[in-house]
Amino acid sequence: MVVVRRRWFQVPWEFRESSIFTALSVLVGFIVQYATSGQGIPMFRLPVNAVVLAVFAALILGTGLGFRENEMVKWFGGIPLGLCLIVAISVLSLIGGVVPQGGLMAGSLFALLGVNQIFSSWPFALTVVLFLANLGLSLSWRLVPFNMKNLQFILFHAGFWIALSCGVFGAPDLQRLVVKVDEGESSNLAWSMENDTEQRLPFSVVLHDFSLEEYPPQLFLYDPHKEQPLQERTKRTTLVHKGAKASWKGVDVEVVDFLPSALPGKNGDPEPAESKAGVPFAKLRIASADAAPIDAWISTGSPMMKPYAAQFRELYFVMMPGAPKAFRSDVTVHGESGQQTSATLEVNHPINVMGWKLYQMGYDNEVGRWSKYSLIEVIRDPWLPAVYLGFFMIMAGNLMFFWNGIKQKGGVS
Repeated sequence: MVVVRRRWFQVPWEFRESSIFTALSVLVGFIVQYATSGQGIPMFRLPVNAVVLAVFAALILGTGLGFRENEMVKWFGGIPLGLCLIVAISVLSLIGGVVPQGGLMAGSLFALLGVNQIFSSWPFALTVVLFLANLGLSLSWRLVPFNMKNLQFILFHAGFWIALSCGVFGAPDLQRLVVKVDEGESSNLAWSMENDTEQRLPFSVVLHDFSLEEYPPQLFLYDPHKEQPLQERTKRTTLVHKGAKASWKGVDVEVVDFLPSALPGKNGDPEPAESKAGVPFAKLRIASADAAPIDAWISTGSPMMKPYAAQFRELYFVMMPGAPKAFRSDVTVHGESGQQTSATLEVNHPINVMGWKLYQMGYDNEVGRWSKYSLIEVIRDPWLPAVYLGFFMIMAGNLMFFWNGIKQKGGVS
């Protein structure tokens, strides 16, 4: 029996030809990227990118339905090319995950090749567009004529096509900006964290109040000669509260009194005060085997008041403020058309206003809970609903896949 080996580029093409085509496509992308001095693909915004995507989808559908018997079209929408393109996208994505994006010196070879901005580079864009064409062609052959048996395939692949295409084509319309608002004032100016450009928003944010909750303060024994705190005997962090005890190399300490919010009184001893104005005070009882116990007040201090420390021999007991537990901003958002929304912004609890999402982002870290301003992140992504639609279609396709598998095994009558 004579085995006839298939010649290179003999129709129908298979994995060998597909891998070569994919490699050449990526190479062409890098050449174009280098020829354009590393500028990357042009960023089209709405409505231009939506029109381009619609024309691209119509072209794929028309080609798939009009030339479905053409051998080259069959290959272009086939599994071998699709798998090769997926591998290429994975490798390029790996490069984008390993190489710091935007971190290379302008004018270097890697920068000219777009390695430092791989997800907006020509090789990545060209590979994704080819993959979308491949996926779209295979999808068109299942859409027409429509058959219920193909519904699971259609839901999964159409959802993947929608999510990927809208995520890529809609990327230029994603806006992530930061608004700095002083307490008692309003602002409609934001800046981009990427290029530090200022932008006027279609609404203004009024900050009524900023508040921050802290975990209990921490107690340390500080050595001024070594300029570092000494480690507690049990090698744990001592959180300050009434009754807390700690030991440092023969020195025992107990917190006999704790005031979460206080201010120095007329005689110097702390007196309870409002949380906005006061600071934590703790009364320590310090004892050792060779000295009588002594009582002393310590405090964390604030931007308006120096901290209290308790001296013991050449060492000092100090109290550091607790780590931030939660911080929030009471705001009112005023739209240009008279809309008004009042809300409390917290971390991971955004609000939706006029197509924008507002997140509590930060504050003045140097003064902590006495910060007079709040940093609010505002995000707008008009393509996000389409991406979500794609994900839901993928989930529906997966559910149908598992359901059909259960029925085939006889689990459901």
